[in-house]
Amino acid sequence: MTLFASPLKLVRPGLFITATDTDVGKTVVTCAIAAALRQQTPGTKVAVCKPMATGCRRDREGLIAQDAEALAHFSDCRQPLDVICPVRYVPPAAPAVAAEMTGTAVDFDAIARSLQVLDEWGDCMLVEGVGGILVPIDHRDPQVTVLDLAVALGYPVVVVARAGLGTLNHTAMTTRILKSAGCRVAGIVINGYDADSSRSGDRSADISMTSNRQWLAKMTRLPILATVPRCTEPVAPHQGQLPAAILDAVALTWWSDVADVPLVKP
Repeated sequence: MTLFASPLKLVRPGLFITATDTDVGKTVVTCAIAAALRQQTPGTKVAVCKPMATGCRRDREGLIAQDAEALAHFSDCRQPLDVICPVRYVPPAAPAVAAEMTGTAVDFDAIARSLQVLDEWGDCMLVEGVGGILVPIDHRDPQVTVLDLAVALGYPVVVVARAGLGTLNHTAMTTRILKSAGCRVAGIVINGYDADSSRSGDRSADISMTSNRQWLAKMTRLPILATVPRCTEPVAPHQGQLPAAILDAVALTWWSDVADVPLVKP
């Protein structure tokens, strides 16, 4: 499936961040990766892109995607929000569904232009997907999904997965689909880990928390790039709020190696 009128000609290294489902924590993890890259490779300009977003708010400037605000803040990407997120919808639904509801088709040419601008501006790029890998993104062809976007970009893919019960199935399916499509999966980030959730004697405890990390590695044969803790502190990346525990957990991985980002000389 060809999304764009002509093949993308991106020359900078990058990562595509997806997840096993919606609300798994893609934006939190992408923001933390951007912050880690800036810390680990001083002087590197980290470009960020959320090609399409739904559930956007209407402002005097137009439609605003909270995810784009968050990405811009933690990456310090000095590009307009409508470049960082070129396709935006109000309905909180899959992009294809939102496009059908509003009668406005996804503008893939706008996405291509944004990607080109960001590729020229930055030294590397983080692209955050929307929902899971098989979320439909074109109401004219329901078979076109986020997977087609990942394939078109050609970046290594980072999969964000839940820490608890059910994650083995969802993560294994996601990584298998990505590999079958020819994507290189860089690894998995486990989000929302709660060490106290597996306490013995608590019938509501999720005992799978203690074993899921090891089993995800065994089943997918992929590295676990980070284990991000569940936090009681406010997690509001669009307001510049990410707990230090999240930032520190993600920063344990050297992301310039994962994304093949060369060191920038001062």
